[in-house]
Amino acid sequence: MKAEGPISRADVEALAARLQGEAEASGYHLNPDRDFTLGLAEGLLRNEARYGYRSCPCRLASGSKDDDLDIVCPCDYRDADLVDWGACYCALYVSDEVVTGAKAVEPVPERRPPASERRAAWTKRRPESAAGPAPQGSSSAVPLPVWRCRVCGYLCAREKPPGVCPICKAKADRFERFL
Repeated sequence: MKAEGPISRADVEALAARLQGEAEASGYHLNPDRDFTLGLAEGLLRNEARYGYRSCPCRLASGSKDDDLDIVCPCDYRDADLVDWGACYCALYVSDEVVTGAKAVEPVPERRPPASERRAAWTKRRPESAAGPAPQGSSSAVPLPVWRCRVCGYLCAREKPPGVCPICKAKADRFERFL
């Protein structure tokens, strides 16, 4: 583990500004509650100092990056949480409705599976180079639906299409199931 030290207000502000710029450039929004967002940015920096990576400040990290890759911010669950709840688990990222005030941020249930299930799912999905040759007849098996943006062709594999295409900013209704 890395040594922890003081985190300056300037570092927190800089990270929050960078996250804001990256989010908006990709069609996402950070929580409009500035103090709340700054607190999460500080948590990300503390986790980076503690573990060497920016794990979600609202989840307990194991200290093993390989085990925590799914909760490195932005986490693997962000988009599904945004679609289903209007905010990610820690509420750093929020939907258009939350930004405009049409919807309030509510508690988001944890969708991260237990460690044993995560390891089993990762082993099933990992690339051939990491897991050895694919089983006979399984080369075309895709564990998640693949969605295609009809505007720019962006492809993503997840349960539901993203709320906004990170490339062209088209809304979710412009996606079609590709595979």
